[in-house]
Amino acid sequence: MSSSEKSFFKKVYEIVARIPEGKVATYGGIGKLLGYPRGAKVVGWAMRSAPEGLNLPCHRVVKATGELAPGYVFGDVEIQRAMLEAEGISFREDGTIDMEKHL
Repeated sequence: MSSSEKSFFKKVYEIVARIPEGKVATYGGIGKLLGYPRGAKVVGWAMRSAPEGLNLPCHRVVKATGELAPGYVFGDVEIQRAMLEAEGISFREDGTIDMEKHL
């Protein structure tokens, strides 16, 4: 990994660490905050590489549509959903997060 990638990933982790309980952020939104408006995929790569020791609230990062991460990320989609529901995140009937309320 190049030093610029490490720096970008570190900035992603700093933002994710600040997402408060009961709120979510999107991959694309984090990219925009860092000056990369089309950087959702790179933010996803950073999230996949997040060191466990940072204890980041990775479950609070979701797709712009309010969809959760693929099941393999947390072991099962229901695990991420349960973590978010425990923090007060509400879901619509279609299984997506109410983004207007929680973004």
